[in-house]
Amino acid sequence: MPSKTYMRIPHAVIIRAPGLLPMLYTPGELEEDLRVPARTVREWIKKGMPHQRDVRGHILIDGKQFAEWVRSHRRIRAGRRVADNEAYCLQCWKLVVLQNPAQVGTGRRGLLKGTCPECGRTMHRGYRVDQPQ
Repeated sequence: MPSKTYMRIPHAVIIRAPGLLPMLYTPGELEEDLRVPARTVREWIKKGMPHQRDVRGHILIDGKQFAEWVRSHRRIRAGRRVADNEAYCLQCWKLVVLQNPAQVGTGRRGLLKGTCPECGRTMHRGYRVDQPQ
């Protein structure tokens, strides 16, 4: 059995897959139900998606097995929230602690300006100002 690899699965497929019936689908039927190209379904087969072939060699995919495969192979977002003094540097491609952070502007949404400690690039980070209750 191939090892579990996480891959980019379209959000629409993640939402629609649990609604598939416990029946056998052809790649064309999955294309219609999930609104993805049939070639994408064939690429998923190459990457280990559960399927079977009939006596003529046609590909058949069980709806419930496919939904479970999508659930187990989709990429899960990181659960950590960005701290108040952190921002994502687009030059370094990572989360860093802002140097010399300063608030810019006023209003319901704030803007924090600082520099990246790695590359020195100017960075901006938006945040929501909590309103008094």
